[in-house]
Amino acid sequence: MQYPDFEIIDFHTHPFEADADNICSHKECCDMSEEHILRDLSAVGIRRFCGSVIRVGRDVRDYPTPWSMILAHNDAALRLRDRFGGRYIPGFHVHPGCVKESLEEIERMHRAGVNLIGELVPYLDEWGTGYDDPRLSGILDLAEEYGMVVSIHSMGEDEMDRMVRAHPRLTVVAAHPGEYGEFLRHMERMKFSENYYLDTSGYGIFRHGMLRHAIDLVGAERILFGSDYPTCNPAMYVGGVLLDPLLTDREKELIFAGNTKRLLGLH
Repeated sequence: MQYPDFEIIDFHTHPFEADADNICSHKECCDMSEEHILRDLSAVGIRRFCGSVIRVGRDVRDYPTPWSMILAHNDAALRLRDRFGGRYIPGFHVHPGCVKESLEEIERMHRAGVNLIGELVPYLDEWGTGYDDPRLSGILDLAEEYGMVVSIHSMGEDEMDRMVRAHPRLTVVAAHPGEYGEFLRHMERMKFSENYYLDTSGYGIFRHGMLRHAIDLVGAERILFGSDYPTCNPAMYVGGVLLDPLLTDREKELIFAGNTKRLLGLH
């Protein structure tokens, strides 16, 4: 297939070093290993990609505490950045139950030139709380001070509302548009917070007209392309934007790369 001349940056991926951190449900059928990440993304025109290293479930023998797992995944993200060069923009994790460690991690990542937090997935990182946890507030204050972007897994509508209202200057990108009711909640947050964005990953984009509806309500500048690879097939998401007859080329340019470049300061 020949792709039009669109630059594509995938804002939402989860690269991996070890097989245990590969969250594809069908990896035994996909011939997947670290070197295949570039193969899979490049095959559908994705030249750069962002996101955090995560694990679905953990073995306490490997990670006796949630923070030890978070630190291991953050370190893996930095190593993958070195291996992939400018192709990969790493995201890192913080934890409201580990405030001191999280603040130190923000400082470390700031020194390393990393300005993306997340995707944060509280139920995988064993938070035991939601986004309105008061212990998270100070962590987000420091992230805001450094101009970092926070990518969050959508969960807990009221909790997300409270977090966004408490941090109006913090740039937050929510993952997964969701079904109609969830989608409308995202739109409401985008109306009361100009720094709240949505990526296309997960479920929702397959509903015809969803992207057009979002653009009509909040503008194409508020939507970022994301696939949630390797959980999801990136071809489905490229096609969902590229082949949407309801979008203009300019809107596709913004979604595919322009908005991510602006938020993360990429060239």
